Amino acid sequence: MRWSHCLAQLCFSACVLLVPFAAQAATEDDPWESINRPIFTFNDTVDTYALKPLAQGYQYVTPQFLEDGIHNMFRNIGDVGNLANNVLQAKPAAAGVDTARLIFNTTFGLLGFFDVGTHMGLQRSDEDFGQTLGYWGVGSGPYVMLPLLGPSTLRDAPAKLVDDYTAPYRYIDNVSVRNSIFGLNIVDTRASLLSAEKLVSGDKYVFIRNAFLQNREFKVKDGQVEDDF
Repeated sequence: MRWSHCLAQLCFSACVLLVPFAAQAATEDDPWESINRPIFTFNDTVDTYALKPLAQGYQYVTPQFLEDGIHNMFRNIGDVGNLANNVLQAKPAAAGVDTARLIFNTTFGLLGFFDVGTHMGLQRSDEDFGQTLGYWGVGSGPYVMLPLLGPSTLRDAPAKLVDDYTAPYRYIDNVSVRNSIFGLNIVDTRASLLSAEKLVSGDKYVFIRNAFLQNREFKVKDGQVEDDF
C-alpha cells in the first residue's frame, strides 16, 4: 500500500496539507534539481495520460458510498503500518489507538469498509518508517524525485523498502488477485487526490516540492513546527 500511495503522489499529494507554506523557497534542500525536474516531468506525463484519466473514470462510474468504502478498507490496511511505526517511535498511546482502530474497523466495520473507529473518536495516525527515522533524529537529506514513486528525500526513499513489509501485496500468492488489489489501490488513492489539483499554483515542480518538504517536517515533528515569521 505504501508504494502505491507514493505512486499516486507523483504530482500533488503533499499539497493537501500546509498549503500556505508552499510559497517558501526550498532550493537549499534541492541540490539535485537538474535531475529531479526531468524525472518530475516524466512522472507528470504518466499521471496526465494514465493515472488521472483512470482515476476520473473510476470516480465517474463508482457510487460514492462504494468509493468511500473501498478507500476506508485500504486505510484500514494502512493502519498496520501506522501501528508498527508508532511502536518503533515509542508512542504507546498512539499504538493503542491504532490497535483499537484495526480491531473495531476490521470486525464491526466489515474489514474496514466502514470507518467506525473514527466515529468512536479514534483518530487515525499517518506514520511511515521515514517519519520514524526522522523522529529519532535522522536528517531528511536532499529532496529526491523518484521515477513513478514521486517526491521523497534521501532519508525517506530507502525507508519505503521497510514500509513495503507492512503492505498486504507481499503476502498474497495469487498473482491476479495481488495485481488487481494493487491496481485498485493506486486508482483509488489517485481519485482521492483529484480535488487537490486546484491548490497547485505557479511553478508546479516548486509548489509540490515545497509543500512536500513542509508536510514531511510537519509529520515528523507531530505538528510541532516552528514558525519562521
